[in-house]
Amino acid sequence: MSSIVPSHEPPARQLSLATTAAPYVVEDCLGLLQVLSDGTVLRFPPPPFPAGDACDDGQVEWRDAVYDADNNLGVRMYRPNNKGAEAAAEHKTTTKLPVLVYFPGGGFCFGSYSYPKNHALCLRMAAELPAVVCSFDHRLAPEHRLPAAFADAEAALLWLPGQVLRDPWLAGRADPRRVFVSGTSSGACVAHQMAVRFGTAGLHPLRVAGYILLMPFFLSEEPTPSELSTPATALLSRERSDRYVRLAMPAGWSKDHPLVNPFGPYSPSLAAADVGRVLVVAAERDLVRDKNLEYAERMKAMGKDVRLAVFQGQEHAFCVIKPLSAAADEVIRLIKRFIHDECNGC
Repeated sequence: MSSIVPSHEPPARQLSLATTAAPYVVEDCLGLLQVLSDGTVLRFPPPPFPAGDACDDGQVEWRDAVYDADNNLGVRMYRPNNKGAEAAAEHKTTTKLPVLVYFPGGGFCFGSYSYPKNHALCLRMAAELPAVVCSFDHRLAPEHRLPAAFADAEAALLWLPGQVLRDPWLAGRADPRRVFVSGTSSGACVAHQMAVRFGTAGLHPLRVAGYILLMPFFLSEEPTPSELSTPATALLSRERSDRYVRLAMPAGWSKDHPLVNPFGPYSPSLAAADVGRVLVVAAERDLVRDKNLEYAERMKAMGKDVRLAVFQGQEHAFCVIKPLSAAADEVIRLIKRFIHDECNGC
């Protein structure tokens, strides 16, 4: 009797096919970061700056440096060119400029000083404040979950004093007694943590004169009205916010982690923190608007010198998404006033 050959693959062969199936995307962050089912992390470049938009008009010189060789972390440093420095010095006795430290946003999962829109905003701030701007990268999740980003930011601030002293490119322009620490979204969370850790005590020979938080990515497990009303189409929607938390938080932690919820059930009191002067910029149509307002109000109630500006009709990170817009113009003017008010008292 002849044997009958089955028309289907044997079980062992079927299992082999299943286990060798191509990995698929399980997490996607705006097309900039993808996590595959096998744990592979893929990163993609952001889109270029729109053609025809002039973001580099020659007023600012910039260059890159490495501040943490072990982790291959860099900083992009900007300074007004000689003509810009001369214009800035018309009514001053020195050409040295305040230093603005900037941490880009991206939910702790993506973002870099090299992103075209971050670069455009830093060019504008260097030219128009004017200031020496230092835009620092940090390690990113999910490869490096929090608190890696905060440890890197601390290392960046500790690296900066020596760089200002030994780098001739900075030494003649940067005023070490007028340093401002800033960031957008998750970068503003980083700036807040630096305020708590360093305050105004200074990083010899630097003096931190103030902190600038642009729409800080503050969250909580209890949703706020602004979170509940945020449409699914928003740049920072509830779905995307939850994804960033899922990828970035330390294992087992939620949105009430002290690193993203300054007033959560596990957060230490900020009453004794010497954070100096703080500027908080919030956006009316932002998921984190209510948490931004709560932060400013509670800090003021503790006697902190906090200023709050709410931009009507704007969404999350608007000054980075549209760095050449009229709204971005106003943010830069606001930062300029904040810096000049502090520097007038120096």
